[in-house]
Parts: sequence; C-alpha cells; structure tokens
Amino acid sequence: MKEGRNQNMSDSVPQKNRATVRQIGIRDVARHAGVSTATVSRALNRPESVSAELREKIRRVIDEIGYIPDASARALSSRRTRTIGAIVPTVDNAMFAQGLQALQSFLAGKDYLLLLATNEYDLDVELKQARNLVERGIDALILRGDERHPDLRRLLDTQKIPFVNVGVYEPEKPYPSVGVDNAEAGRTLARYITGLGHRRVAVVGAHQRNNDRARARMRGVLEVLGDAGCTPRPDWQLNVNYVLDDAADAARLLLRSDDRPSAVICGNDVIAYGVMLAAIRLGVAVPAQLSVAGFDDLEWSRHLQPSLTTIHMPTNEIWVRAGRYLVDLLAGQQPLKHQKMDFSLIVRESTAPPGP
Repeated sequence: MKEGRNQNMSDSVPQKNRATVRQIGIRDVARHAGVSTATVSRALNRPESVSAELREKIRRVIDEIGYIPDASARALSSRRTRTIGAIVPTVDNAMFAQGLQALQSFLAGKDYLLLLATNEYDLDVELKQARNLVERGIDALILRGDERHPDLRRLLDTQKIPFVNVGVYEPEKPYPSVGVDNAEAGRTLARYITGLGHRRVAVVGAHQRNNDRARARMRGVLEVLGDAGCTPRPDWQLNVNYVLDDAADAARLLLRSDDRPSAVICGNDVIAYGVMLAAIRLGVAVPAQLSVAGFDDLEWSRHLQPSLTTIHMPTNEIWVRAGRYLVDLLAGQQPLKHQKMDFSLIVRESTAPPGP
C-alpha cells in the first residue's frame, strides 16, 4: 500500500511544478540579434534578400542560443525546403564520390541540404528513388546523364521540379545539361593513340546499358579508329564493370597470345588500372609492349608506376556548376541552360609509340 501510495502521489504532481524547458524560438533570435522576426525569417528562407553582414550576425546568434529552425514550418511559409536531391549510379566510384563532395560543400555554403540516392544504372530504380525524393519535398534534382525512364520525365514536369543533367553537354536537347562532350573526348584520346602510330588498338569500355556517357566516349573512340583504318575486331571490343577484377579479366583475354594489341583504350581510369596491372603481371611491359589510356584523371592516375595517360574531366567544377544552376534557378534567376566544360588530354608514362 505504501509503495502504491507513493507512486500515486508522484503521478499527481501538477505539471506546472515539474521542471520544464522552454523551446527557443525565432523571437529569441530576433531579440538577441536586435532585428525583427520578419528579418530573421528572410535570412533563413531567402538569405539572398538580406546583407551578408546581417546573415552572419543572425547565424552567430542562432549558434549561440541553440535555435533549431522548424523545417516543416519554413517549407509551409516559403514553399521551399532548401533541399536538393541527387541520383547517381553508385557511390562506389571515386569520380562520383569526389564530385558529390564538391557539390555538398557548395550547397552547404548556400544553406541547402543535399539528399543522395543511387540507381545502379537501373532506370526503374531511378524512377522509384526520384519519387521518394519528391515525396520528401526536394526543391530540385540533379541527375547523371540523360538516360531516363519516360515516367520520370512526366513526374518532374507534373510536379514542377527543376532538374539538371550532369556529366553531359547536349545543347540540342530541351533538358538542362552541365558537362563535357563525351564523344569529342573519346575522339581526342583516339587521335592521340593513332598519332603515336598504333593501329592494333583494343577498347575496354564500361557496360553501356543506361549509360549514355560510356556510349558517347566509345562512339568517339571508334569513329577515329575507323577513320584511321584500324577498327578493333569484335574480340578486341570488350565491356566490363567498373571494377579492377573485371578489367584484369578483359586484359588477360586480350593479352593471352602473341596476337595482341599494341594499345588499349579504356572507358575510365579504374578499368585502365585493371588492364595495366594485369599486363604487368603477365610480363607485358607498359608502355614498351602495350600502351594503356583511360578517362577521368582520378587521383591515383598520376601516382601509378607507370603513371596513366588519361582524359582529365573537371569533375568538381561540373558538379558545382550543376548545383549553382539549380540554386540560381530557384532564386528566380535565368542561368545558362547548357554549360559546356572543357576536358584535357593528360599525357603520362603509360603510352608510347608501338614497339618493333
């Protein structure tokens, strides 16, 4: 009885006598900053509408008093969540990871949140992920390439979601794009290889299903090789996953006999790493007996022995430009719809004229 009575007494303590913590609100921010609540609201929802000095002052006050803005309330008042979604094929790729980090840093500086999803080069998965992101209230969306499920195009149009295709430059299409001319990049690399004198050239590209960038690169490569009269025979045209083991398997197929190519053009640097490492293990000297070249210019490409000849892609700038395009568009500006980025040929130690 005594134990039960004590429990009941505890339950009966009036709420007003219990310790409570008052939630810090926007009025507290305004009072500490010496501005109106309307000014604080503008600084949070439309930061471009107040001066940089005032934004910084309000930001310091928010940090000092621990105010957490109510995202749902802000979304209702501004019809914006200050959230941008991005869907990429995979994050198990150094190029995507590098670009997304640059995008995240840029968006954070503009007080935008990045929501990330992957599609594994599957258009049905991409559609599902896009629906999930739209349901969570994204203001805009960044998509890799221009290979789309038709229902995704309809979804974005119906919901009035701005988007941009990243990694491609396609001014002939109605969809915004920020990237390089991948076919021309392929032609540039192939012209360099044929210019060294190579005519026995193989290609190891990435799987091209739902990957318009890989297709464009290989299309450019094959155009130049065809013009030079050295189109690779069918068993010298291979497609693999973006993994070292698969690339190494492809290299063993190409190099298992004396009837082998003198050069291999690869669809990206990771594939080139696998080809080059397998060649070295087989006793095929690079570049004395086999030249190897790739695309993207990942960080490891300049550190390998021999270092890798490749096409440098301005990955960070491409992703930041895509983010800036959407931020400017959401701010009511009229950014350039198609933005072409420059690539460059980086000649290193993995290529040389064909041996005797």
